[in-house]
Amino acid sequence: MGLRISQLLDPSRIVLDVQATKRTNAINEVARRLEGIPQLTNFGAFYTELLARERLDTTCIGNEIALPHARTDHTTEIVMAVGRSSGGVLFENSNQTVRLMFVLATPKGRAQDYLLVVGALCRLLKDPVLRAALLEAQTPEAFIDVIAQAEARAAAPGAVAC
Repeated sequence: MGLRISQLLDPSRIVLDVQATKRTNAINEVARRLEGIPQLTNFGAFYTELLARERLDTTCIGNEIALPHARTDHTTEIVMAVGRSSGGVLFENSNQTVRLMFVLATPKGRAQDYLLVVGALCRLLKDPVLRAALLEAQTPEAFIDVIAQAEARAAAPGAVAC
């Protein structure tokens, strides 16, 4: 895959200490990091679509991880914000507690790219050592570095693909 998750991450879009303990408030706290970026042409409309998608079905994928997302006409490219909660956020629609949240906005016409990003995230996040390192990262830059190192290991010659 040419696109790496680490390329989608920006330190200013990573919240290492999400304060909200309820799903909608936590999603808002993290998604707000995308407000005002040039790729997101209408934050309010995107956010409405994000919440509508979340109401359809849980975006929890297990292992205390959720991928709230919206395929929208209000972004020119895939953008991501990340939230981490030490105490956990209750996603009441699935009765799961989430500690890592990856909020995605994807252009409607790029469904294949969305699937590639979600697949790459799932492959990375199934590793308990990586998840532990993400939960321990002290800075947004360190968080990104953990993912970049995992991607480099996965791309190394002889690495086993899942």
